[in-house]
Amino acid sequence: MKVLKFGGTSVGSPERIEQLLPIIRSQQSDKHLVVLSAVSGTTNDLVKLSELYENKDIEAAYKHIDGLQQKYIKFVNELFKTEKGILEALAFIDKIFDLFYQFKHKNFSSTAERIILAQGEIISTTLFHLYLKEKEVSSVLLSALDFMVIDEDKEPNIDEIRKQAAVEIAKYPEDTLFITQGYICRNAQGEIDNLQRGGSDYTASLLGAALQTEEIQIWTDIDGFHNNDPRYVQNTKSIARLSFDEAAELSYFGAKILHPQSVFPARKYNVPVRLLDTMNPSAVGTLISGEATNQNQIVAIAAKDGITAIRIQSSRMLMAYGFLRKVFEIFERYKTPIDMITTSEVAVSLTIDQTENLSEIIRELNTFSAVEIDSEQSIICIVGDFRKNNHGYATIVSEAVKHIPIRMISYGGSENNISLLVPSAFKVEALRSLHNRLF
Repeated sequence: MKVLKFGGTSVGSPERIEQLLPIIRSQQSDKHLVVLSAVSGTTNDLVKLSELYENKDIEAAYKHIDGLQQKYIKFVNELFKTEKGILEALAFIDKIFDLFYQFKHKNFSSTAERIILAQGEIISTTLFHLYLKEKEVSSVLLSALDFMVIDEDKEPNIDEIRKQAAVEIAKYPEDTLFITQGYICRNAQGEIDNLQRGGSDYTASLLGAALQTEEIQIWTDIDGFHNNDPRYVQNTKSIARLSFDEAAELSYFGAKILHPQSVFPARKYNVPVRLLDTMNPSAVGTLISGEATNQNQIVAIAAKDGITAIRIQSSRMLMAYGFLRKVFEIFERYKTPIDMITTSEVAVSLTIDQTENLSEIIRELNTFSAVEIDSEQSIICIVGDFRKNNHGYATIVSEAVKHIPIRMISYGGSENNISLLVPSAFKVEALRSLHNRLF
């Protein structure tokens, strides 16, 4: 079995959906499990609807529902070719949008919001299933809510996913094409929940790992990882092969093609991940596996925006044992991960990208230290083979950005990553300078 995940742009129009079946058939395997995101733009529309209900702006919510429904009516009439197919799809769309109107009588809650957000993937998978039915192609529509589960800490329960998904698939021994939703799941209380934004990649990786499939394929609108960001840098090239560690660094530090969490289940269970382009199915793309194929070279550069740097100084506590533990406990208490950290005899500097609890964190840090904040920073991540026996890379990197103000440098914490923190205003210049020097 292969898992094939198609993102929002890959199902973003009737023409794109029509391209899916030839792609699926071209991927030779005894069975295919297809994971779909919501149609491009739909999740944003559903977030907006939830906000309108939360603000009790019922009239605007109704207008928003009507506008979205008209989009889908047009979508259905363009996708389906027979009267029977159109009527069946429109009846399904009516049922979904009737559900949206039901929230007008309720005190809107996070549970209601999650139910609304789940409908995007339910719509896309059902329309694709009905489209295949119209074309007389046999497929099974599986509800992700029957097997995708997270625990009290919102972490996927992969053993339960394995067991329940296998049970659902085994119900259809003669079928070879299965369709399910990305992103959505049930939480420990049995309520509809989700894997957060980018969760369709995560769904595909979890299912591929749990079921020990041949391969996990992520189909999107670019031909794999590139060696730099093509939005800002000219003449970038796709990377044929990456290790799991290299892909994890790139996705976490800004490469948008793959959700950062998606690498970890595949790496744990050693299931290869292939990134492919729905606009150019014949492109080689990027294969991510446990093999280290990029030895003694720099592979790629990525950038992560929205970074806040925090400098913590305490002459009374810094040299005392337990100081760093005290600092880290504060960030742990507020569930705020740290991206980079550097230390000296007089200060600790670190970075975060989640600032929801920043004021509370600063308040606690101020009880035993002086704190300085620098916002609007970017992390530039250079990924390659930086094992301790290799040398010279730090010099090459520093030479490339010697004209750019560097706030922090992290080198040695990973064998695959050198990270630079720069003001966001210098991000594009840093990407281009590094690209010109390194490639």
